[in-house]
Amino acid sequence: MDMQIGQPEKLTYRPAQDLMTLSRMGSFHQTRLSFMRTLLRRLVADEWRFETKRFEIDTKGVGVAVYSAIGPDHTYSLIAFANDLPPEKRSDRVIATEWDATFTLFDGVPDDGEIERLRANIPLQEAGRVSERELSMSRANRSVRLWDHVVSALAKGDQPDPELVASVGYLMRTTAVYGSGKFGVADREVLTDRCECRGPFQIEMLTVYLIRTFVMDLVEYLAKMRSPQTAVALDPHVRRCFGIGNSTGLGMAPFVVNHPMLINNWILAKEEALLRVRSVKDASETVVETFLNLLPRVHQNVEEWRSQHSIQLEKLSGLKKDLSHLEIFLQSFDFTKPYPWQRLLEWSEAHLSLEGQEQLISLMMEPYPDLIDGLTDCMDADEAKGFRIDGRMSVENLKQLCEEIYAWALQIDWSETSANARAWYVSEEKLEPRLGERFEEDISDYEQPLQPGRDAARMYADLSNVNSGTTVAAFLLAHPEHRHTARRCQLAQRYPYAEVRDNTICASMMPIDLLRAKLSFFGAGNFDPRSDRWVRINMFKGAAFPHELQSEYRDDWPYPILTDAG
Repeated sequence: MDMQIGQPEKLTYRPAQDLMTLSRMGSFHQTRLSFMRTLLRRLVADEWRFETKRFEIDTKGVGVAVYSAIGPDHTYSLIAFANDLPPEKRSDRVIATEWDATFTLFDGVPDDGEIERLRANIPLQEAGRVSERELSMSRANRSVRLWDHVVSALAKGDQPDPELVASVGYLMRTTAVYGSGKFGVADREVLTDRCECRGPFQIEMLTVYLIRTFVMDLVEYLAKMRSPQTAVALDPHVRRCFGIGNSTGLGMAPFVVNHPMLINNWILAKEEALLRVRSVKDASETVVETFLNLLPRVHQNVEEWRSQHSIQLEKLSGLKKDLSHLEIFLQSFDFTKPYPWQRLLEWSEAHLSLEGQEQLISLMMEPYPDLIDGLTDCMDADEAKGFRIDGRMSVENLKQLCEEIYAWALQIDWSETSANARAWYVSEEKLEPRLGERFEEDISDYEQPLQPGRDAARMYADLSNVNSGTTVAAFLLAHPEHRHTARRCQLAQRYPYAEVRDNTICASMMPIDLLRAKLSFFGAGNFDPRSDRWVRINMFKGAAFPHELQSEYRDDWPYPILTDAG
């Protein structure tokens, strides 16, 4: 290890009241700890093998394919059912009933009987029936303009237009990747003893990674079917420029509120990684060189980042200015003085936007795999441990916790319409989370407990009317409506990053901030909000394909290779 680590007394984790705001969380970027990168490092380290077991697709792109990932102990197979969907039926909406392709990740290698069983169910998605042999379920639609262009170009013997590829970045876009027991797939507990499933969302990440492989094989196959004499395959570098798109809406947002212990562990792992980097007293020349070489690649990534939404366009403009400001500052920055990364972080907090600060944090982590990568083993959570309420605690102690954790919420006038403007509920049709206007829609009776700040303020008001020596158990017997809030409060006492320190139902709240926070830990890039309630992203863009993992894998794959123009 080529660094000396010191621990100045003043260095601590960033405080939760600063870090867990919606504006900060909505500026997170992928890091070395992201779940996609964790998956690929594991596949490389354990020398996983990949085989195409079936590819029975006709000239219209209809059929079935099976891709198996073979690890040291288990084999997992992506079963893909390809469709030729009419354009008028293509939709990103969760209410869609047909897609260009549907998928499941199967535990093992399916036989003919399993394929036929799944052929009758997976294309139906939620309307079908699956078993514990299925570990995930997904669907995707083509990005039609780019899809047609790539097929046509390859069929003629040409490579696709690089500008068009960069402007979209994927050939198919998933509209859901279900796992962990949803709609009948195997519950997470079935897989917890498997090494390759340790860490959050590893099954889902493997599903998307194999979907990307199938999509690229399919587009090359259709080009060859169109013109067998002239068709060519994608150039390997161009091929890696394609990821898998994803459209994510409000269904994902409540996850951040509903899994406080898990979210704490994600954030805490990131903060521990950052603290370890900040505590490096002397940065080696090699580390500094790695950091400086990555900076222009980050800049190019931002240049390639497309969005049509005014909010993201403004953030991108600010991020570009931040990176230019950083590059100028680094020309005179002395990396040889003690604790360079701490000094750089302090400078960023004074001179960069939240987006720029979080981008710099991701970049600062890159040169330190030995310090950081092992922290991925700490990002799971046994959430059952946080369910029990300590009824012996006094009301006075619970009040003090409220004052410490929810100080921001206790300062809000919750009788104000703007502070209480929205309500979270579950749609009847798709059983998906929705966010409605409380004073314009008849939804209050169906509200879900996804506004911890307001609920904490209500509990605090009732606590103030009870004798301070009363136990929490006695208080909750009289006020059972506060059970979930008391539980959250006690949980946040032990897990400092468990709670969003912001109003999740105010008029100005943007759900995309919650979406981005979660998706950044997945490792997503190129966030493109389509409203304040749903966002498109790109997954695995730049990553090596399965047949390249042992020869072409680069751990810095999220950052684009510089073009001649860059």
